[in-house]
Amino acid sequence: MRVIFMGTPDFAVPTLAALHEAGHTIVAVYTQPPRRAGRGKKVQPSPVQIEAERRHISVRHPASLKDADAQAGLAALEANITVVAAYGLILPQAVLDMPRLGCVNVHASLLPRWRGAAPVQRAILAGDAVTGITIMQMEAGLDTGPMLATARVQTDRKSAGELTDELAQVGAQLLVGTLIDIEALRAVEQDDTQATYAAKIDKAEAQIDFTRAAEALERQVRAFAPFPGAWFTLDGERIKVLEATVLGLEGKPGTTLDDRLTIACGHAALQPTLVQRAGKPAMEVEAFLRGKAVPAGVQLG
Repeated sequence: MRVIFMGTPDFAVPTLAALHEAGHTIVAVYTQPPRRAGRGKKVQPSPVQIEAERRHISVRHPASLKDADAQAGLAALEANITVVAAYGLILPQAVLDMPRLGCVNVHASLLPRWRGAAPVQRAILAGDAVTGITIMQMEAGLDTGPMLATARVQTDRKSAGELTDELAQVGAQLLVGTLIDIEALRAVEQDDTQATYAAKIDKAEAQIDFTRAAEALERQVRAFAPFPGAWFTLDGERIKVLEATVLGLEGKPGTTLDDRLTIACGHAALQPTLVQRAGKPAMEVEAFLRGKAVPAGVQLG
């Protein structure tokens, strides 16, 4: 097929690679423009742009797909289908209607659960035992289109980073398999009554509230690892928690119960095992405590 690919973050890279390696002609890649990132705030291209250029595929990053010039450029590519994976721009109806086979989306949830921007994080926060990938025929609504294929993935105790990486690989293979017989597939409409919304993550959500149950806080840690990182304050310093376990101990919420940074919660206790200080690399909690002892009875913020 002649394919237009639209995607931006690391999640989209395996799908781009799988499409290319399956022998499809990728006539252009659309991605978000280079932006300043990292500690040095250097201008960096998106992961998808890096992969596309490595494969010598033409890259475009318009600010919008709503204007006539952008749409004319898309139409001139004469693609059979557009594949979208975490692109970051809304596709107007004219763009959705342009390819003969329409536009399909690789979405990181089992729709209609977790429509929206942060399906992986919301699934972990909610304690979902299973999530997955849906290949969806796109329409104007937010992740409301009919479903062409799904694949289930166990969440287990994976962080958002680990689960996203696994879903990216599963989605890439599912998409390539779906394209083989896409014209023979019968899309299944979503049940809107079962829909849930995966709102974009607000950094304020990452602050740990120790009055909550430790089980919920452990999910918060995994949902926000590696970014933005669940955190608490110790002596005015923000400490990110990247991994943690739940212990069956009780005490005043937010108070350390021993010298190993076991912290009492509203129910049970949370013991961080991997932490990060501002401007420092992640470290095992034992290494952190060697540099900054925290005795029992300390109240954390």
